[in-house]
Amino acid sequence: MYLSFNNISGPIPNYFSNYTQLTELQLANNKFSGFIPPELGKRTALVGLNLLMNNLIGSIPQDMNLTNMKKFSVANNKLSGPLPDNICVSGFLNYFTVSDNLFSGHVPKSLKNCSSLVRVRLENNQLTGNNSEDFGIYPELVYMDLSYNKFYGEVSSNWGSCPNLTSLKIPNNNLSGIISSELGGATKLVQLNLSSNHLLGEILTSFERLSSMVNLYLDDNKLSGTFPSELGNLYNLEELNLAQNFLTGPINEKLGECLKLRMLNLSSNKLEGVIPVRISKLAKLESLDLSENNLTGSIPPQLGDLKVVQTLNLSHTNLSGSIPSSFTAMVSLTTIDVSFNQLEGPLPKMRAFDDAPVEALGHNKGLCGNNTGLHCPVQ
Repeated sequence: MYLSFNNISGPIPNYFSNYTQLTELQLANNKFSGFIPPELGKRTALVGLNLLMNNLIGSIPQDMNLTNMKKFSVANNKLSGPLPDNICVSGFLNYFTVSDNLFSGHVPKSLKNCSSLVRVRLENNQLTGNNSEDFGIYPELVYMDLSYNKFYGEVSSNWGSCPNLTSLKIPNNNLSGIISSELGGATKLVQLNLSSNHLLGEILTSFERLSSMVNLYLDDNKLSGTFPSELGNLYNLEELNLAQNFLTGPINEKLGECLKLRMLNLSSNKLEGVIPVRISKLAKLESLDLSENNLTGSIPPQLGDLKVVQTLNLSHTNLSGSIPSSFTAMVSLTTIDVSFNQLEGPLPKMRAFDDAPVEALGHNKGLCGNNTGLHCPVQ
């Protein structure tokens, strides 16, 4: 029965429970309110249940019969309480989506051994549990999102044994410890997001095996060590965020080989040395943030080759010299911040600098130009 996208309001009618042979119930994107009828859980023939994007409250009936369930979605409601212990009793569950609710407690034990899982979304709840113990090996799993919960422990080494996993998201949790080298076994990973946790240690050299990686987010952790050259072998990378860690040493020049990069954020680390000239080879780069590091030397004129960069942040480093006039070739640049450096001399004549707030140019040795907050001394 398909009644999605109909703007129906009120409680879910009990008469749905009278259809003993009901196999599919689609009530998504309506305005249903109240509780999930317990009677609905007695429909043993149900293969698919979709209640997402409504105003449902209360908990999922714990005695819900899920004997044949393959697709279960109650995302984007106001449901609370624990998830049903028998959620994968069928052994057939493929799609399990309970994101954007108020669920709490541990992940059901039946989910750990649910080898049929393909796509799982638990994000934006209050679920807890040990990430290294509560999740199993899923041979069919493609997508797993545990974002914005209260999971703790180390990143499970089991993720590296999921041969079809393309997306793993566990940001904004309480993960700790080092990232297991076994994660490099998930060679089909396209997106990995472990940001805003408490992860330690160095970025793995085994990441070199993740040649399909497009988006890699490890920001806001406690990662240390030097910038791994192996990341330069991830030729499909489009977004790389390593901000707010404790990375040291120079920015590895091999990063200039990631020619598909659109976003690069290395801010708030302890990186040293000069800005590599090879970054100018990243012709698709739209956003570059190297701020709050210990960089030295001058700004390479070759950065002017970044024709599609829209946002550039080089603030709070130790850069010196002048801003290259070649920046006028950066025709897409709209947002610039070079504050808190040792820069001097005239600004390039372009709108990004003319319209920049003075705070984005201040605390330098002596910049001047058309910006209303800066004036060149009379010669």
